[in-house]
Formats: sequence, C-alpha cells, structure tokens
Amino acid sequence: MAQRRKYPAELKAKVALEALRGEQTLAELSAKYNVHSNLIATWKRQANESLVDIFAGGAERRDAQHEAEIKELHAKIGQLTVEKDFLAKVFGR
Repeated sequence: MAQRRKYPAELKAKVALEALRGEQTLAELSAKYNVHSNLIATWKRQANESLVDIFAGGAERRDAQHEAEIKELHAKIGQLTVEKDFLAKVFGR
C-alpha cells in the first residue's frame, strides 16, 4: 500500500497563494509542483477560509478560549488544594 506524501507548510502556502492569484490554472500548478489538482483546490479553500479568520478576529477568539481554559485550570487547582488540606487535617498530618 502506498504511503501518503506529506508536504511542508511552506509549499502548501506557496501553492495556495499562487492558486488564489489565478495567474495559472490548477492543472498548470499541478504539473509545476507535481501535486494533484484536487489537493491544490483544497489548499486554496483552506487558505481562503483562514484569511477570513485572520481579518475576523480569529486571534481574539483564541485568546478568549485561552483565558477560559486558564480560569478553569485555576478553579481546579483551588479545588485540589482544598481537598489536600482536608485530607491532611483528617489524617493528622
């Protein structure tokens, strides 16, 4: 069974950017980079969606998720500290 080829992110970005520019067809890009045209179309779509996130404040959403995760972890630390103190008191340590 053939293994899947893994392409570096730089190549994906370069090919997707060229596809977005539209100066060459997908078939021409496929021949130029030896990548299937369906894969180039997928990279193009992913790049287009990512650009929307960049300008729509995707970083702000990630920061909000990060803050929520930190808050949850701090709550868990507090809970574990209370449990540890309780058990230490019960067992007389």
